[in-house]
Amino acid sequence: MWALKTLFVTIVVLIIFIKVSPVFGGSASKEANKEYSERGTNYIDKKFIYPEQYKLKVEAGENSISKKGRTPKDALPVMKPTFKNNPAIKELNVTWLGHSALLIQLHGMNIMIDPLFSRRTFPVNFAGPKRFSEMPITIEEIPEIDLLIISHDHYDHLDMYTIKKLDSKVRKYIVPLGLENHLQRFNVEKGKIQSMAWWEEFEFNGLTIGCTPAKHYSNRQLSDRGNTLYASWVLKDEYHQIYESGDTGFGGHFKDIHDRYGDFDFVMMDSAQYNSAWHDSHMFPEEAAMAAKIMGARISMPIHWGAFALSRHGWDDPPERFVTWGEKNNMEVVTPRMGETMALDKYQEFQKCWWRDFE
Repeated sequence: MWALKTLFVTIVVLIIFIKVSPVFGGSASKEANKEYSERGTNYIDKKFIYPEQYKLKVEAGENSISKKGRTPKDALPVMKPTFKNNPAIKELNVTWLGHSALLIQLHGMNIMIDPLFSRRTFPVNFAGPKRFSEMPITIEEIPEIDLLIISHDHYDHLDMYTIKKLDSKVRKYIVPLGLENHLQRFNVEKGKIQSMAWWEEFEFNGLTIGCTPAKHYSNRQLSDRGNTLYASWVLKDEYHQIYESGDTGFGGHFKDIHDRYGDFDFVMMDSAQYNSAWHDSHMFPEEAAMAAKIMGARISMPIHWGAFALSRHGWDDPPERFVTWGEKNNMEVVTPRMGETMALDKYQEFQKCWWRDFE
């Protein structure tokens, strides 16, 4: 009897916590749901779906080649970023901060994608998967951010604790449909948020941001799966066209994006946190490299690794397999160390397979 009462109280407390805590985000109003159905071609019966026409039959296995553990035994090298205070409009500099967190200096602006400065990725910051590498920089050292882009609402991509600390530095948020409700629940000003559906474009100070498809899913809690959109992103100006995949499985959307935008100067591909059970939502590294090839990428980079062990593969398996496939298929692949600011016009300096020196 005592055990049943304890279980009941625990469930009640959990329900109250989910309803009260802003970390679980906000929900769409009836007016918003109507807007999503008008703008979102993949919004069906109040859920965002991956369209049938993009689904491909793919024969793939885990095929891990790493002999290392899920987390490294050694401390991984972490560099101090060398952001330019006023980057020239023709320059493209990219700083990978581990996992999918990026700071891109493009078109003379600072653009962050999926920033994650918390030590853990979970609704509460005292539990859940813990970061196994050091952060290259503190939030206090981050420059003013012109655009902050979020790919989807999972905790390793949309972290409330990071957003709250960064918000005073951010001019504009770019998010897929539905994530505006989460940001407003985090106390971000509504006027700072631009939500987008697939294939919509938004112009910001001469830079075009394109919201493009991804094969994934969304949820902040057990009952809200599919309520918000997940996306990949195209950034282009008169000098560069680049792409960030968000979290995604392999599918026909890559060809469709290439058909609409043409070849890319640089692509950043989800290449980790995979296993056979998650194949619909995360690519194996060879598929990620293949997707970069389909996109006509001049230079590509594997991301979504190096910080958290969310699946069972070896920590170095993603870059090793991505690079191996790239070498066999005459691709230019860059693998900068975390925190290392890479100038794209000097990409040859960032092709060292540095993870091979660490256990």
